[in-house]
Amino acid sequence: MKIQIQQLMSQALAAVAADGVIPRESIPQPIIERARDTRHGDFACNVAMVLARAARSNPRDLAQKLIDALPASTLLEKVEIAGPGFINFHLAPGAYHAVLPEIIGAGHGYGRSKRGAGKRVQVEFVSANPTGPLHVGHGRGAAYGAVVADLLEAVGFDVHREYYVNDAGRQMDILATSVWLRYLELCDEALLFPANGYKGDYIWDIAAALHRDNGEGYRHTAAEVFEGVPPDEPAGGDKELHIDALIVRAKHLLGDNRYRFVFELALNTILDDIRDDLSLFGVRYEQWYSERSLTESGAVNKLIERLRESGHVYEKGGALWFKSTDFGDEKDRVVVRDNGQTTYFASDIAYHVDKLERGFERVIDVWGADHHGYVPRVKAALRALGDDPGRLDVLLVQFAVLYRGGEKVPMSTRSGQFVTLRELRKEVGADAARFFYAMRKCEQHMDFDLDLAKSQSNDNPVYYVQYAHARVCSVLAQAAEKALPVEPSPGMENLERLTEEHEQALLKSLARYPEVVEYAALNEEPHQLTHYLRELANEFHTYYNAHQFLVDDGALRDARIKLILAVRQVLRNGLNLVGVSAPERM
Repeated sequence: MKIQIQQLMSQALAAVAADGVIPRESIPQPIIERARDTRHGDFACNVAMVLARAARSNPRDLAQKLIDALPASTLLEKVEIAGPGFINFHLAPGAYHAVLPEIIGAGHGYGRSKRGAGKRVQVEFVSANPTGPLHVGHGRGAAYGAVVADLLEAVGFDVHREYYVNDAGRQMDILATSVWLRYLELCDEALLFPANGYKGDYIWDIAAALHRDNGEGYRHTAAEVFEGVPPDEPAGGDKELHIDALIVRAKHLLGDNRYRFVFELALNTILDDIRDDLSLFGVRYEQWYSERSLTESGAVNKLIERLRESGHVYEKGGALWFKSTDFGDEKDRVVVRDNGQTTYFASDIAYHVDKLERGFERVIDVWGADHHGYVPRVKAALRALGDDPGRLDVLLVQFAVLYRGGEKVPMSTRSGQFVTLRELRKEVGADAARFFYAMRKCEQHMDFDLDLAKSQSNDNPVYYVQYAHARVCSVLAQAAEKALPVEPSPGMENLERLTEEHEQALLKSLARYPEVVEYAALNEEPHQLTHYLRELANEFHTYYNAHQFLVDDGALRDARIKLILAVRQVLRNGLNLVGVSAPERM
């Protein structure tokens, strides 16, 4: 509807330009907005005020000329001027009827468009370190990133979904060392597990697999392991120095090959678990990108040389520093440590340079809110390298806090106290988790009520929306039992019978769906879609409770069947974009 009015307005603009009223080069794409107050019409346009100066005309006078130039249309009942020069459009009573055959004919394609056709976008999301299972915080980023990607694809963008695998660096060494120490405990070595090691049950599971398949082939005594290692935090020492020294001892005692085996076993076990979790959560990727590949390909060293050649690095304390303060960061950042190892930050810059070099017009990173300080330094590096940081859009997702029985569920990844995404999915179901995660702006704090998500009540938003879809299916099943025809008549036939207030409200909501999808996609706001689905479901439930659909009047029955078929299709399309099923029975 909005697009059709925009087309009429564009024709009017072309007509007044042909008459010399406005310069052709001044003609903009007219912006059509839904009227905030329906007493003032259904849609409004401010183009007369925008062009008044170029036309050297009073905005209201120009508005009248545009109205006079509008092509005749059965969509419009009247068009009038309001205020300083707004053009208000009042639709004809039957204008929304045409949306029903459009929805029924388009099916799954209704709401999709080619707005982003020809533009490549990369969406990188989750990218959790493979040091443990995905928890509910990762789940929010997974659901949000997946819906953003699907929305962008729905409006025509060529979307590339990517997971950046942090398979190198200190955290992975802590993981490998943690597994090896648990393995030694299974070999009956008595030792004090490091305060900064990974302590979850999954570490025991990987260690058990190492022990089961290799016996004591990786065993060393506790005395050998802790020889020369500084004290841990509980003994009055520094936990960071302690774990780093244990990593050095692990590498020395095991040697390159055996240490690498433990490292790869830990990495691949957890990464396989992550892949499985995300797949069962309905999340897919075009690529899993290895951080280690950046070092092995020489991309990180090439990046550092580019920074060196451009004069944006300096040496201090044996380390190499990037002058990020020259580009607005709060302090300079290390890219090469004093031991010669490149930092995670250096790899991350190389990764983002690689993204842009792959030809994506836009790169979207979905990160946890705790990474907010990381954004300016990455953009600073891109600017220093001559890339356009405006092509990078970082969306920060707040952590999700779980509540069960009104009590907050404790979470700590390092200590191993957390609810995994798998546990959440098993407790409330993937549908409820996906929908609940998508209901809030990414930057908003989120309280996740597990009891509500599991309830089969109208207070549970995902149940409420799915139930609306199932109710339509039940009406069609009843019609089949009564041998009543439900195959809709062609085109606009009988739609003039849809005169009830509930029917008019549904028609307007159905017509709004493509606008909601486009707005949610272009503004990266999946919650706009979930809010719309809840509103549509509410309007349908109200209609269902107030009227009969399988009436004796064949023409009225046909019109109402068309309407509820369209409702079912839009609910199904919207739920599909959120990654939620549309059940036929509940």
